[in-house]
Amino acid sequence: MNPPLPANTTERISPATAGRVGRRDFLGTLGLGSLGAAWAGSALWSGRGADLREQARPWEPVSDRKVRVGIVGYGVCRFGADFGFQDHPNVEIVAVSDLFPDRRAGLMKACRCDRSYESLELLVKDPKIEAVFVATDAPSHARHCIEVLKHGKHVMCAVPATWGSIEEGEELLATVRATGLKYMMAETSCYHASCHAMRTIYRAGGFGKLVYSEGEYYHYTTEPIASYRNWRVGGPPLWYPTHSTAFYVGVTGQRFTSVSCLGFRGTRPQHQPGGNAYGNPFADEIALFETTEGGVSRMLMSGSVARHVEETGRVFGERGRMAGMQYWGEMEEQLPDISRPPLPPGVPAGGHGGSHGPLMNEFITAILQDRSPLVDIYESLAMTIPGIVAHTSALKAGERLKIPQYDRTANASK
Repeated sequence: MNPPLPANTTERISPATAGRVGRRDFLGTLGLGSLGAAWAGSALWSGRGADLREQARPWEPVSDRKVRVGIVGYGVCRFGADFGFQDHPNVEIVAVSDLFPDRRAGLMKACRCDRSYESLELLVKDPKIEAVFVATDAPSHARHCIEVLKHGKHVMCAVPATWGSIEEGEELLATVRATGLKYMMAETSCYHASCHAMRTIYRAGGFGKLVYSEGEYYHYTTEPIASYRNWRVGGPPLWYPTHSTAFYVGVTGQRFTSVSCLGFRGTRPQHQPGGNAYGNPFADEIALFETTEGGVSRMLMSGSVARHVEETGRVFGERGRMAGMQYWGEMEEQLPDISRPPLPPGVPAGGHGGSHGPLMNEFITAILQDRSPLVDIYESLAMTIPGIVAHTSALKAGERLKIPQYDRTANASK
Protein backbone atom coordinates (compact mmCIF):
# COMPACT_ATOMS: atom_id res chain seq x y z
CA MET A 1 0.00 0.00 0.00
CA ASN A 2 1.43 3.39 -0.94
CA PRO A 3 2.05 6.02 1.74
CA PRO A 4 -0.43 8.93 1.62
CA LEU A 5 0.42 11.65 -0.88
CA PRO A 6 0.58 15.32 0.06
CA ALA A 7 -2.28 17.44 -1.17
CA ASN A 8 -2.00 19.16 -4.54
CA THR A 9 0.67 16.88 -5.94
CA THR A 10 0.72 14.79 -9.09
CA GLU A 11 1.89 11.19 -9.17
CA ARG A 12 1.59 8.73 -12.02
CA ILE A 13 2.30 5.07 -11.20
CA SER A 14 2.94 2.86 -14.21
CA PRO A 15 2.27 -0.88 -14.55
CA ALA A 16 6.02 -1.52 -14.30
CA THR A 17 6.00 -1.07 -10.52
CA ALA A 18 8.39 -2.88 -8.24
CA GLY A 19 7.12 -6.16 -6.87
CA ARG A 20 5.18 -7.24 -9.96
CA VAL A 21 5.46 -10.99 -10.59
CA GLY A 22 7.40 -11.69 -13.79
CA ARG A 23 5.59 -13.41 -16.65
CA ARG A 24 7.89 -16.49 -16.62
CA ASP A 25 7.64 -16.91 -12.84
CA PHE A 26 3.88 -16.45 -13.02
CA LEU A 27 3.47 -19.17 -15.66
CA GLY A 28 5.83 -21.49 -13.85
CA THR A 29 3.79 -21.17 -10.70
CA LEU A 30 0.53 -21.95 -12.48
CA GLY A 31 1.88 -24.61 -14.85
CA LEU A 32 -1.02 -24.08 -17.22
CA GLY A 33 0.93 -24.32 -20.50
CA SER A 34 -0.29 -22.40 -23.53
CA LEU A 35 -3.69 -21.58 -22.02
CA GLY A 36 -2.01 -20.03 -19.02
CA ALA A 37 0.32 -18.05 -21.28
CA ALA A 38 -2.57 -16.63 -23.26
CA TRP A 39 -4.38 -15.59 -20.09
CA ALA A 40 -1.27 -14.11 -18.51
CA GLY A 41 -0.58 -12.07 -21.63
CA SER A 42 -3.96 -10.39 -21.32
CA ALA A 43 -3.54 -9.95 -17.58
CA LEU A 44 -0.58 -7.65 -18.18
CA TRP A 45 -3.04 -5.06 -19.51
CA SER A 46 -5.08 -4.91 -16.29
CA GLY A 47 -2.35 -3.91 -13.86
CA ARG A 48 -2.24 -1.14 -11.36
CA GLY A 49 -2.57 1.73 -13.77
CA ALA A 50 -1.79 5.38 -13.00
CA ASP A 51 -2.91 7.03 -9.76
CA LEU A 52 -3.57 10.70 -10.50
CA ARG A 53 -3.10 13.65 -8.17
CA GLU A 54 -3.58 17.34 -8.77
CA GLN A 55 -0.69 19.76 -8.34
CA ALA A 56 -0.78 23.30 -7.02
CA ARG A 57 -0.43 26.09 -9.55
CA PRO A 58 -0.55 29.85 -9.00
CA TRP A 59 -3.60 31.76 -10.16
CA GLU A 60 -2.94 34.35 -12.84
CA PRO A 61 -5.56 37.06 -13.44
CA VAL A 62 -6.77 37.59 -16.99
CA SER A 63 -8.04 41.11 -16.33
CA ASP A 64 -8.20 43.76 -13.63
CA ARG A 65 -11.85 44.46 -14.42
CA LYS A 66 -14.63 43.63 -11.95
CA VAL A 67 -17.80 41.95 -13.24
CA ARG A 68 -20.85 43.49 -11.57
CA VAL A 69 -22.98 40.58 -10.31
CA GLY A 70 -26.43 40.10 -8.86
CA ILE A 71 -27.33 36.94 -6.94
CA VAL A 72 -30.83 35.47 -6.57
CA GLY A 73 -31.80 32.67 -4.20
CA TYR A 74 -30.84 31.66 -0.66
CA GLY A 75 -32.99 28.62 0.05
CA VAL A 76 -32.29 25.41 1.93
CA CYS A 77 -28.97 24.78 0.10
CA ARG A 78 -27.74 28.39 0.53
CA PHE A 79 -26.31 28.21 -2.99
CA GLY A 80 -26.56 31.96 -3.55
CA ALA A 81 -23.49 32.50 -1.39
CA ASP A 82 -21.91 29.05 -1.56
CA PHE A 83 -20.22 29.45 -4.96
CA GLY A 84 -17.94 32.23 -3.71
CA PHE A 85 -18.78 35.12 -6.05
CA GLN A 86 -18.30 37.51 -3.13
CA ASP A 87 -14.69 36.33 -2.68
CA HIS A 88 -13.50 36.66 -6.28
CA PRO A 89 -11.20 39.64 -6.95
CA ASN A 90 -12.83 40.19 -10.35
CA VAL A 91 -16.38 40.42 -8.93
CA GLU A 92 -18.41 43.19 -7.38
CA ILE A 93 -21.68 42.05 -5.79
CA VAL A 94 -24.12 44.82 -6.66
CA ALA A 95 -27.33 43.40 -5.22
CA VAL A 96 -29.05 40.21 -4.06
CA SER A 97 -32.61 38.93 -3.95
CA ASP A 98 -34.83 36.31 -2.37
CA LEU A 99 -38.60 36.23 -2.02
CA PHE A 100 -38.37 35.75 1.76
CA PRO A 101 -37.14 38.75 3.82
CA ASP A 102 -35.13 36.65 6.31
CA ARG A 103 -33.34 34.80 3.53
CA ARG A 104 -32.75 38.06 1.70
CA ALA A 105 -31.10 39.49 4.80
CA GLY A 106 -29.01 36.35 5.20
CA LEU A 107 -27.84 36.54 1.61
CA MET A 108 -26.89 40.20 1.99
CA LYS A 109 -24.79 39.36 5.04
CA ALA A 110 -23.15 36.31 3.43
CA CYS A 111 -22.28 38.26 0.27
CA ARG A 112 -21.25 41.41 2.14
CA CYS A 113 -23.72 43.42 0.09
CA ASP A 114 -25.88 46.34 1.20
CA ARG A 115 -28.46 46.35 -1.61
CA SER A 116 -31.33 43.90 -2.17
CA TYR A 117 -34.48 43.49 -4.22
CA GLU A 118 -37.69 41.68 -3.35
CA SER A 119 -37.67 39.59 -6.54
CA LEU A 120 -35.57 38.56 -9.51
CA GLU A 121 -37.91 40.55 -11.74
CA LEU A 122 -36.90 43.72 -9.91
CA LEU A 123 -33.19 42.89 -9.63
CA VAL A 124 -32.72 42.39 -13.38
CA LYS A 125 -33.84 45.98 -14.00
CA ASP A 126 -30.83 47.35 -12.12
CA PRO A 127 -28.68 48.89 -14.90
CA LYS A 128 -25.46 48.46 -12.93
CA ILE A 129 -25.73 44.64 -12.90
CA GLU A 130 -24.15 42.85 -15.87
CA ALA A 131 -24.39 39.19 -14.77
CA VAL A 132 -26.73 37.22 -12.51
CA PHE A 133 -26.38 33.96 -10.63
CA VAL A 134 -29.78 32.22 -10.50
CA ALA A 135 -30.01 29.88 -7.51
CA THR A 136 -33.78 29.61 -7.37
CA ASP A 137 -36.18 26.64 -7.48
CA ALA A 138 -35.64 24.23 -10.38
CA PRO A 139 -39.12 24.70 -11.93
CA SER A 140 -38.28 28.41 -12.35
CA HIS A 141 -34.76 28.04 -13.77
CA ALA A 142 -35.52 28.37 -17.47
CA ARG A 143 -38.07 31.15 -16.96
CA HIS A 144 -35.76 33.10 -14.66
CA CYS A 145 -32.75 32.76 -16.96
CA ILE A 146 -34.80 33.93 -19.93
CA GLU A 147 -35.84 36.98 -17.90
CA VAL A 148 -32.20 37.75 -17.04
CA LEU A 149 -31.06 37.39 -20.65
CA LYS A 150 -33.86 39.54 -22.00
CA HIS A 151 -32.63 42.33 -19.70
CA GLY A 152 -29.20 42.17 -21.31
CA LYS A 153 -27.31 40.29 -18.60
CA HIS A 154 -25.17 37.16 -18.62
CA VAL A 155 -26.46 34.32 -16.45
CA MET A 156 -25.18 31.35 -14.50
CA CYS A 157 -27.82 28.96 -13.19
CA ALA A 158 -28.02 26.10 -10.73
CA VAL A 159 -29.00 22.71 -12.19
CA PRO A 160 -30.96 21.58 -14.11
CA ALA A 161 -31.35 23.92 -17.08
CA THR A 162 -35.05 23.14 -17.38
CA TRP A 163 -37.39 21.19 -15.09
CA GLY A 164 -39.21 18.54 -17.08
CA SER A 165 -40.03 20.80 -20.03
CA ILE A 166 -38.26 20.33 -23.36
CA GLU A 167 -40.20 23.31 -24.71
CA GLU A 168 -38.83 25.64 -22.00
CA GLY A 169 -35.34 24.35 -22.72
CA GLU A 170 -35.76 25.20 -26.39
CA GLU A 171 -37.09 28.66 -25.51
CA LEU A 172 -34.02 29.19 -23.32
CA LEU A 173 -31.76 28.14 -26.20
CA ALA A 174 -33.52 30.53 -28.58
CA THR A 175 -33.06 33.37 -26.09
CA VAL A 176 -29.34 32.69 -25.65
CA ARG A 177 -28.93 32.65 -29.43
CA ALA A 178 -30.93 35.84 -29.90
CA THR A 179 -29.11 37.84 -27.22
CA GLY A 180 -25.59 36.50 -27.78
CA LEU A 181 -25.01 36.61 -24.01
CA LYS A 182 -23.22 34.05 -21.86
CA TYR A 183 -25.26 31.27 -20.30
CA MET A 184 -23.71 28.67 -18.00
CA MET A 185 -25.24 25.85 -15.98
CA ALA A 186 -23.38 25.20 -12.72
CA GLU A 187 -23.11 21.42 -13.11
CA THR A 188 -20.95 20.34 -10.21
CA SER A 189 -19.81 16.97 -11.57
CA CYS A 190 -18.03 18.78 -14.41
CA TYR A 191 -15.52 20.12 -11.91
CA HIS A 192 -15.18 17.10 -9.69
CA ALA A 193 -11.50 16.15 -9.78
CA SER A 194 -12.25 12.82 -11.49
CA CYS A 195 -14.57 14.22 -14.18
CA HIS A 196 -12.15 17.05 -14.98
CA ALA A 197 -9.32 14.51 -15.23
CA MET A 198 -11.41 12.32 -17.52
CA ARG A 199 -12.20 15.29 -19.76
CA THR A 200 -8.53 16.29 -19.93
CA ILE A 201 -7.38 12.76 -20.77
CA TYR A 202 -10.19 12.29 -23.30
CA ARG A 203 -9.15 15.47 -25.12
CA ALA A 204 -5.55 14.22 -25.13
CA GLY A 205 -6.65 10.96 -26.79
CA GLY A 206 -6.18 8.73 -23.76
CA PHE A 207 -9.50 6.93 -24.14
CA GLY A 208 -10.18 7.00 -27.87
CA LYS A 209 -13.89 6.60 -28.47
CA LEU A 210 -15.84 5.58 -25.38
CA VAL A 211 -17.33 2.12 -25.69
CA TYR A 212 -19.18 2.37 -22.38
CA SER A 213 -19.63 4.92 -19.61
CA GLU A 214 -21.49 5.24 -16.34
CA GLY A 215 -22.78 8.15 -14.30
CA GLU A 216 -24.42 7.70 -10.91
CA TYR A 217 -26.09 10.16 -8.57
CA TYR A 218 -27.27 8.72 -5.24
CA HIS A 219 -29.09 11.01 -2.84
CA TYR A 220 -30.76 9.18 0.02
CA THR A 221 -32.78 11.14 2.55
CA THR A 222 -35.15 9.94 5.25
CA GLU A 223 -37.59 12.74 4.36
CA PRO A 224 -37.96 14.90 1.23
CA ILE A 225 -35.63 17.91 1.20
CA ALA A 226 -37.47 21.12 1.96
CA SER A 227 -38.19 23.13 -1.17
CA TYR A 228 -40.11 26.14 -2.45
CA ARG A 229 -43.71 25.05 -3.07
CA ASN A 230 -42.53 21.44 -2.46
CA TRP A 231 -41.05 21.12 -5.93
CA ARG A 232 -38.67 18.38 -4.76
CA VAL A 233 -41.39 16.14 -3.31
CA GLY A 234 -41.77 13.08 -5.54
CA GLY A 235 -39.95 14.69 -8.44
CA PRO A 236 -39.09 12.37 -11.37
CA PRO A 237 -35.52 11.23 -10.61
CA LEU A 238 -34.09 11.83 -14.09
CA TRP A 239 -35.59 15.28 -14.35
CA TYR A 240 -32.52 15.96 -12.16
CA PRO A 241 -30.01 14.07 -14.30
CA THR A 242 -27.00 16.28 -14.75
CA HIS A 243 -24.81 15.05 -11.87
CA SER A 244 -24.85 11.72 -13.71
CA THR A 245 -24.96 12.71 -17.38
CA ALA A 246 -21.95 14.99 -16.89
CA PHE A 247 -19.85 11.84 -16.68
CA TYR A 248 -20.39 11.35 -20.39
CA VAL A 249 -21.36 14.71 -21.93
CA GLY A 250 -19.05 16.66 -19.63
CA VAL A 251 -16.18 14.31 -20.43
CA THR A 252 -16.52 13.95 -24.19
CA GLY A 253 -18.64 16.82 -25.50
CA GLN A 254 -20.56 14.10 -27.36
CA ARG A 255 -24.31 13.47 -27.21
CA PHE A 256 -26.96 10.92 -26.29
CA THR A 257 -29.17 9.97 -29.24
CA SER A 258 -31.70 7.48 -27.81
CA VAL A 259 -32.69 6.01 -24.47
CA SER A 260 -34.44 3.13 -22.77
CA CYS A 261 -35.15 3.65 -19.08
CA LEU A 262 -36.71 1.68 -16.21
CA GLY A 263 -37.75 2.95 -12.80
CA PHE A 264 -37.90 1.56 -9.27
CA ARG A 265 -41.28 2.29 -7.72
CA GLY A 266 -40.84 4.14 -4.45
CA THR A 267 -42.30 2.74 -1.26
CA ARG A 268 -42.70 6.06 0.55
CA PRO A 269 -45.91 8.13 0.61
CA GLN A 270 -44.66 10.69 -1.92
CA HIS A 271 -44.44 7.98 -4.59
CA GLN A 272 -47.91 6.55 -4.10
CA PRO A 273 -50.88 7.62 -6.25
CA GLY A 274 -51.67 11.25 -5.47
CA GLY A 275 -48.48 11.63 -3.43
CA ASN A 276 -46.81 14.19 -5.70
CA ALA A 277 -47.69 16.82 -8.26
CA TYR A 278 -46.01 14.95 -11.13
CA GLY A 279 -47.88 11.65 -11.19
CA ASN A 280 -44.46 10.06 -10.68
CA PRO A 281 -44.21 6.61 -9.07
CA PHE A 282 -40.42 6.27 -9.24
CA ALA A 283 -37.85 6.94 -6.53
CA ASP A 284 -35.01 5.73 -8.76
CA GLU A 285 -34.49 5.63 -12.52
CA ILE A 286 -31.80 3.81 -14.50
CA ALA A 287 -31.33 4.74 -18.16
CA LEU A 288 -29.36 3.15 -20.98
CA PHE A 289 -28.35 5.71 -23.60
CA GLU A 290 -27.00 5.31 -27.12
CA THR A 291 -24.21 7.81 -27.89
CA THR A 292 -22.97 9.64 -30.96
CA GLU A 293 -19.69 7.71 -30.65
CA GLY A 294 -21.57 4.45 -31.19
CA GLY A 295 -21.21 3.48 -27.54
CA VAL A 296 -23.55 3.02 -24.59
CA SER A 297 -23.96 4.96 -21.33
CA ARG A 298 -25.75 3.85 -18.19
CA MET A 299 -26.97 6.81 -16.14
CA LEU A 300 -28.98 6.71 -12.94
CA MET A 301 -30.46 8.88 -10.24
CA SER A 302 -31.29 7.06 -7.03
CA GLY A 303 -33.08 8.04 -3.85
CA SER A 304 -33.70 4.59 -2.37
CA VAL A 305 -30.22 3.16 -1.70
CA ALA A 306 -29.96 3.46 2.06
CA ARG A 307 -27.59 6.05 3.52
CA HIS A 308 -25.81 6.64 0.24
CA VAL A 309 -25.03 10.10 -1.17
CA GLU A 310 -22.53 10.21 -4.04
CA GLU A 311 -21.85 11.61 -7.52
CA THR A 312 -19.53 9.34 -9.46
CA GLY A 313 -18.78 7.94 -12.89
CA ARG A 314 -16.53 5.65 -14.92
CA VAL A 315 -15.45 5.61 -18.55
CA PHE A 316 -14.24 2.75 -20.74
CA GLY A 317 -12.65 3.50 -24.11
CA GLU A 318 -10.76 1.89 -26.96
CA ARG A 319 -7.42 3.15 -25.61
CA GLY A 320 -8.03 3.33 -21.86
CA ARG A 321 -10.44 3.42 -18.97
CA MET A 322 -10.81 5.37 -15.76
CA ALA A 323 -12.57 5.11 -12.40
CA GLY A 324 -12.12 7.65 -9.65
CA MET A 325 -8.63 9.11 -10.00
CA GLN A 326 -7.07 6.01 -11.52
CA TYR A 327 -6.34 5.54 -15.22
CA TRP A 328 -5.48 2.35 -17.07
CA GLY A 329 -4.49 2.50 -20.71
CA GLU A 330 -2.07 3.36 -23.46
CA MET A 331 -1.15 6.80 -22.05
CA GLU A 332 -0.05 5.74 -18.58
CA GLU A 333 3.48 7.04 -19.14
CA GLN A 334 2.50 10.30 -20.87
CA LEU A 335 -0.62 11.62 -19.18
CA PRO A 336 -1.33 15.37 -19.26
CA ASP A 337 -1.60 17.50 -16.13
CA ILE A 338 -5.11 16.77 -14.86
CA SER A 339 -5.21 19.56 -12.25
CA ARG A 340 -8.27 21.77 -12.18
CA PRO A 341 -7.70 25.48 -12.95
CA PRO A 342 -6.26 27.35 -9.95
CA LEU A 343 -8.53 29.63 -7.94
CA PRO A 344 -7.74 33.17 -6.83
CA PRO A 345 -6.39 33.47 -3.28
CA GLY A 346 -9.27 33.56 -0.82
CA VAL A 347 -11.76 31.78 -3.07
CA PRO A 348 -12.82 28.47 -1.48
CA ALA A 349 -13.24 25.38 -3.65
CA GLY A 350 -16.59 24.86 -1.94
CA GLY A 351 -18.98 21.94 -1.89
CA HIS A 352 -19.85 19.10 -4.25
CA GLY A 353 -16.32 17.76 -4.47
CA GLY A 354 -14.68 21.17 -4.51
CA SER A 355 -16.55 22.21 -7.65
CA HIS A 356 -18.36 25.38 -6.61
CA GLY A 357 -15.37 27.72 -6.75
CA PRO A 358 -14.11 26.39 -10.11
CA LEU A 359 -17.58 26.74 -11.66
CA MET A 360 -17.93 30.34 -10.51
CA ASN A 361 -14.39 31.17 -11.65
CA GLU A 362 -15.07 29.61 -15.07
CA PHE A 363 -18.18 31.78 -15.53
CA ILE A 364 -16.44 35.00 -14.53
CA THR A 365 -13.36 34.20 -16.62
CA ALA A 366 -15.54 33.43 -19.66
CA ILE A 367 -17.10 36.90 -19.37
CA LEU A 368 -13.72 38.59 -18.99
CA GLN A 369 -12.27 36.68 -21.96
CA ASP A 370 -15.47 36.96 -24.03
CA ARG A 371 -15.67 33.22 -24.74
CA SER A 372 -18.16 30.42 -24.16
CA PRO A 373 -18.08 28.91 -20.66
CA LEU A 374 -17.40 25.21 -20.23
CA VAL A 375 -21.04 24.26 -19.54
CA ASP A 376 -22.74 26.53 -22.07
CA ILE A 377 -26.32 26.27 -23.28
CA TYR A 378 -25.55 23.39 -25.65
CA GLU A 379 -23.76 21.28 -23.05
CA SER A 380 -26.44 22.17 -20.50
CA LEU A 381 -29.30 20.94 -22.67
CA ALA A 382 -27.29 17.87 -23.70
CA MET A 383 -27.05 16.95 -20.00
CA THR A 384 -30.64 17.89 -19.08
CA ILE A 385 -33.00 17.00 -21.96
CA PRO A 386 -31.98 13.29 -22.16
CA GLY A 387 -33.14 12.83 -18.57
CA ILE A 388 -36.58 14.24 -19.39
CA VAL A 389 -36.89 11.80 -22.30
CA ALA A 390 -35.62 8.98 -20.08
CA HIS A 391 -38.40 9.56 -17.56
CA THR A 392 -40.97 9.36 -20.36
CA SER A 393 -39.38 6.04 -21.39
CA ALA A 394 -39.70 4.74 -17.84
CA LEU A 395 -43.39 5.62 -17.81
CA LYS A 396 -43.67 3.57 -21.03
CA ALA A 397 -42.00 0.49 -19.50
CA GLY A 398 -38.62 1.14 -21.10
CA GLU A 399 -39.70 1.99 -24.63
CA ARG A 400 -36.70 3.21 -26.61
CA LEU A 401 -37.10 6.88 -27.49
CA LYS A 402 -35.14 9.32 -29.62
CA ILE A 403 -33.50 12.34 -27.97
CA PRO A 404 -33.71 15.82 -29.56
CA GLN A 405 -30.42 17.24 -30.82
CA TYR A 406 -29.48 20.91 -30.84
CA ASP A 407 -26.94 22.06 -33.41
CA ARG A 408 -24.23 24.33 -32.04
CA THR A 409 -23.37 25.66 -35.51
CA ALA A 410 -26.84 27.20 -35.81
CA ASN A 411 -25.79 29.89 -33.32
CA ALA A 412 -24.29 32.58 -35.47
CA SER A 413 -23.27 34.67 -32.45
CA LYS A 414 -21.21 31.90 -30.86
